[in-house]
Amino acid sequence: MRADDLTLESLFDADPKGGIYRFAGERAVLLDTAALGLLRKELIETLSLAAARGVLYRFGWAHGFRTAEAMKGAFDWDRPEEWINAGGRLHRLKGLVTFRPVPREPGTAPRHFSQAIWEESYEAEQHLLHFGLSDEPVCWTLTGFASGYLTVCHGRPIRVVEEACVGKGDAACRMAGEPEEEWDEATRSSQASLSDPCLEGELGRVRDALRAIEARLKARRNELTRLKVEEEHPGVVARSPGMRRAFDLACRVARVDSTVLLTGESGVGKEVLARVIHERSQRAAGPFVAINGAALPESLLESELFGHARGAFSGASSDRPGLFEAAHGGTLLLDEIGEVPLGLQAKLLRALQEREVRRVGENRNRKIDVRVVAATNRDLAKDVETGHFRRDLYFRLRVIEIPIPALRERPEDVLPLAKALLSDAARRTGAKVNGFTPEAARLLLRHRWPGNVRELANAVERAAVLADGSRVDAGDLPDDIALPSRASASAGDLLADVERAHVLAVLGDEDGHREKAAKRLGIGVATLYRKLKEWGEEGPPGPPGSGGLSDRFRAARAGRESSR
Repeated sequence: MRADDLTLESLFDADPKGGIYRFAGERAVLLDTAALGLLRKELIETLSLAAARGVLYRFGWAHGFRTAEAMKGAFDWDRPEEWINAGGRLHRLKGLVTFRPVPREPGTAPRHFSQAIWEESYEAEQHLLHFGLSDEPVCWTLTGFASGYLTVCHGRPIRVVEEACVGKGDAACRMAGEPEEEWDEATRSSQASLSDPCLEGELGRVRDALRAIEARLKARRNELTRLKVEEEHPGVVARSPGMRRAFDLACRVARVDSTVLLTGESGVGKEVLARVIHERSQRAAGPFVAINGAALPESLLESELFGHARGAFSGASSDRPGLFEAAHGGTLLLDEIGEVPLGLQAKLLRALQEREVRRVGENRNRKIDVRVVAATNRDLAKDVETGHFRRDLYFRLRVIEIPIPALRERPEDVLPLAKALLSDAARRTGAKVNGFTPEAARLLLRHRWPGNVRELANAVERAAVLADGSRVDAGDLPDDIALPSRASASAGDLLADVERAHVLAVLGDEDGHREKAAKRLGIGVATLYRKLKEWGEEGPPGPPGSGGLSDRFRAARAGRESSR
């Protein structure tokens, strides 16, 4: 059997009923080249040009490898070369490409181990249709098929490449095959992406790129969330991790009606966060009512919370609803809940559990629809252990607890918050300030803020009123913030005076001899000259009686010796 004897009729077996086709004994399917072109387009646009090239090359290689194995035993070949040449013949019979030998001078050896000219390549046609001219050869499946086929026939890896390709503007496609190890370094390097790991490598690069993009998107999303927070709630600055956690938790809690306990030092912004919960809840259209549990004695606090009937006590001239009723349909903030007397805590617990209140002086209950947010700067768990706070009320309030960090624990928030507070203070006072000098900003960052945001707000308002220019300077800040800087400066001046006195004393002991004095001081002569110039002691040593340094230091030493 010769390769030229292969015909479509001898290779192709079609079931008259359709559905099953066989080519050279193997099941085959008929595919439209337009569909293959769209597959190529999808691979390139989804994976990348390099990854698509690797996938299609290995697909062609597997196709060629399987075809060579099938052809080997399917026919009784006249000689092994016919089996090898059958690969090109099959290319044509399958409709992939036509080919012809590469012309050469009689008696000359071929340039390559295997070579041919390909014409009518379906791959070049489809690539040009979808992408136009390429910078590199595009017949990836065809070169893969030839490489796989020749590898089986010769029993060693054969790599086929395109030296010319219609897809990049050449007149015809010209293939060249060599044993893999005999290609030059440049060709091996250009084919490296076709090795098995290439798709994994490309997918790895895509994965890393996606992770980097996701990180940037997450950072941008956090930034946009922060900006939205500061726009919707001017008093909230949540750039620090701790404050972001508190704000995120408040936003999630706002969606439900559970009781919330806000904890943190005085002045950290518990009421601001309580307003965030209210404004982001379904009760936002209702009232927001706040009361400080430490501001009133027990008798008045009970009346404020639950209301009273006319004549309930002296001065109760009319019926009066309490704050629970006033907050109906909205949110009630019980600030400083840890200061509420024990006797009133039991009545609070009943109101929370039964969702009803009884006015002072009445004997009937009134239904209420209120979302309660409590706040405290005390350690309620410790107060429960010492008996100063009811355990049952503590757990009733602490359905969801949101700790708010102190300002000293969120340094990232100090300057943005100071700028927001400065803008608000300037608007209220009419001050023409819009920022802080670097020294003022440094002092704000260094201060410990024992009074938290409330202290910062007061300091910023004072500075806005006192500032002469368009920016707040260090001198505009309260003394407890600015004075540490001045104290440091005074300490620095004292150290400088001590250093100057010591250097001048050593110089006097050496009769003004600078080289000897520098040696004793452990510094260079140039350094000593510089310091003396800074101190205004740069006069020349001079001989005795010249009024120079030597005379003055000699006199100083004599005075010290006489005093001994």
